[in-house]
Amino acid sequence: MNEAAATIESFDILQLLKYLPHRYPFLMVDRIVEARGDSFGIGIKNVSINEPQFQGHFPGRPVMPGVLLIEGMAQTAGALCIRAHSAERAVPLVYFMSIDKAKFRKPVLPGDRVEYHMTRTNRRRNMWWFSGRALVDGALVCEADIGAMVVEEAPA
Repeated sequence: MNEAAATIESFDILQLLKYLPHRYPFLMVDRIVEARGDSFGIGIKNVSINEPQFQGHFPGRPVMPGVLLIEGMAQTAGALCIRAHSAERAVPLVYFMSIDKAKFRKPVLPGDRVEYHMTRTNRRRNMWWFSGRALVDGALVCEADIGAMVVEEAPA
């Protein structure tokens, strides 16, 4: 195991904003509480009733859309990729490339704290693959395998 993978880091919201191009209302991770290089990380999303998706999903019974849980997994993995890829270089873009084996187990409601547990399963050049699990109070609510590609931005 290399030193970067052995070191446990955390990223606050300011670091996430540096690594990810997403902004409210589409930033689906509030912080990363544990990161071991690009091999593993835990992202946190505090789900609030004030989020715009709850106006229509569903009135009177707000439920976090599953696609946004998957996006939170992808953003957590993306931050790990960018951090590992660009230690000394300009921050690249990371593109969500694939999703497989997605399963939704329980609804996520306002007031829940979602933990995105992302484990790297493979890496080849600028491509990363992760297995992800979303948990609320230790209960599995969603799982999926995702792929991402890091792309250096062309100079303007």
